[in-house]
Amino acid sequence: MTALLTATDLHRSFGFTPALAGAGMHVDDGEVVAIMGPSGSGKSTLLHCLAGILLPDSGSVRYQGQELTGLSEQRRSALRRSDFGFVFQFGQLVPELTAEENVAMPLLLARVGARRARCEAGEWLERLGVATVAGKRSGEMSGGQAQRVAVARALVSRPRVVFADEPTGALDSLNGEQVLHLLLEAAKETGAAVVLVTHDARVAAYSDREVIVRDGRTNGRIPAELGG
Repeated sequence: MTALLTATDLHRSFGFTPALAGAGMHVDDGEVVAIMGPSGSGKSTLLHCLAGILLPDSGSVRYQGQELTGLSEQRRSALRRSDFGFVFQFGQLVPELTAEENVAMPLLLARVGARRARCEAGEWLERLGVATVAGKRSGEMSGGQAQRVAVARALVSRPRVVFADEPTGALDSLNGEQVLHLLLEAAKETGAAVVLVTHDARVAAYSDREVIVRDGRTNGRIPAELGG
């Protein structure tokens, strides 16, 4: 069996500072994997390499058997639009756009018609309980509302993998739990795998499996049969 997404022996430095020093992990279809570790351990760098946002200095990242590190930036960007969704700690909504426009944006970039994109965006906002803010910009929303909009934007194109980097880190415990529950339930319904970076054991408890990062290394090894 080949994993949906596999990273093997990743090394990545920023200047003279190593961030990853032989990290590796795999993600199977539909599973939720939590990447945990102390601040500065390399967990966000690992996520960015898995998503093709960063290229490792050495090592391999394979998605559906395809080597990501050999793709051009254009092809990796296209893959992030079609197959990957993203939720970041502070949402990173485009402040000039309304909630509906933010959610519709991935579909518009994929050349979906404007009417259909708006319709699907509205459906996702309704699904996540924030239809009332469809016409508002991020500065007019609460933190919890903005993060739900970010979740809708991540899932509207029905990605195969959702990458969530501290998605509850800027929220209070109640809003954080609600957003996390909505994210995981929606991902489960669409069949998406979730790669979740967190330092919070309560958040990690929602995952199927945990990968611990310390000093740029991960616990465990990639089984040979999952290497692709």
